[in-house]
Amino acid sequence: MEIEIPYGKSVLSADIPDGRIGAVLTNQLHDYEPPAPADVLVEQALASPIGSLPLCELAKGKENVVILASDHTRPVPSKAIIPAMLREVRRFNPQVKITILIATGCHRGSTRDELVRKFGREVYEQEHIVIHDCLKDTMADYGILPSGAPLCVNRIGAQADLLIAEGFIEPHFFAGFSGGRKSVLPGICAASTVYANHSSGMIDSPYAHSGCLKGNRIHEDMVEGARRVGLCFIVNVVCNGNKETVAAFAGDFEQAHLAGVSFLNELCRMQVDEEAGIVITGNGGFPLDQNIYQAVKGISTADIICRRGGVIIMAAASVDGHGGNEFYHTFACGKTAGEILQDILSVPQDKTRPDQWQSQILARAMARHPVILISTQPPELVQRMGLIPADNLSQAVEIADGILGTKEKIVVIPDGVGCIPALKET
Repeated sequence: MEIEIPYGKSVLSADIPDGRIGAVLTNQLHDYEPPAPADVLVEQALASPIGSLPLCELAKGKENVVILASDHTRPVPSKAIIPAMLREVRRFNPQVKITILIATGCHRGSTRDELVRKFGREVYEQEHIVIHDCLKDTMADYGILPSGAPLCVNRIGAQADLLIAEGFIEPHFFAGFSGGRKSVLPGICAASTVYANHSSGMIDSPYAHSGCLKGNRIHEDMVEGARRVGLCFIVNVVCNGNKETVAAFAGDFEQAHLAGVSFLNELCRMQVDEEAGIVITGNGGFPLDQNIYQAVKGISTADIICRRGGVIIMAAASVDGHGGNEFYHTFACGKTAGEILQDILSVPQDKTRPDQWQSQILARAMARHPVILISTQPPELVQRMGLIPADNLSQAVEIADGILGTKEKIVVIPDGVGCIPALKET
């Protein structure tokens, strides 16, 4: 059987004996055909907003509108969404001041070329675009969130008299689902807010995992943060495995987001009969597999169904490197994954370090399983992080077989970000 894993802007393939494949988990969204072009789906969603007046009505009389836009790490079809939002805002208010605030969270700032690719040259050159900096920007204080985290938000967003957002919805490895409220938290919050929301205790919760919103304190903090700041209206889309927009949801930031979540739940959830000895997965290809940091998302999905001591094989091109110095040095320090995990669990909420959450989830997976990484990065870098380098899928399977001492069944999850697997209850 030939298996294919999205990898950068292409795919990795390998022939695996049929008898070794336990399952290939591809969600129903993977081959979901777009019912219309992306711009048409967005226009239809704007014409029938969920739980809200139309955006053009909300913008009447407003002087300062801020649109929160995703950054370069998200495959959001901004070329279809942002022009439509701009037209709606200006329909009855042509002189309104509009700022597009790039909701980077704690990511690096987007480059000029990345913004041009994202929005198109016309929007980039004609609109006022500001990139959020979680460490340097002036913040507005909105008090303390239910978790105890401080809520400090970019003053540009806080001073808007209409705050709206674009985005996309997919399963998220600790917030349950992306989209909606995440444009505010972590999108335009201070580092201290993001770090506290992503603290070790919050990440360690049994409810902080892909597909789970109920009881998820990370999600609850995010919703409360968006409410306090006044996020009013969103346009969020859902994309298939080819990064094509297949659905769009517009309106109230909570109700429209939940409508998108309901749509995804029908397509992304799947049950597995038993734990696997080997799980092969990827991060959905570019742009989600740009670095090892982002690859943790797919690894966390594999962790759900890989038996303790089984092997995870992650294919992530990682052309942008490890993805963060703090993240890299956490694993290059010479400690075992178990030691790293215990160190992180002992960190108080207000002392959370940069990228600690990603390190915690990766360390948890590595403490349970050897993790083999296929990437473009030098083998020495991969090894320093405690991961096992491989050049291709066939070699990775051979390494896994050598570790296990036997040829165990393999479960393949081509897009580890887009699936919500669960073991069947016995």
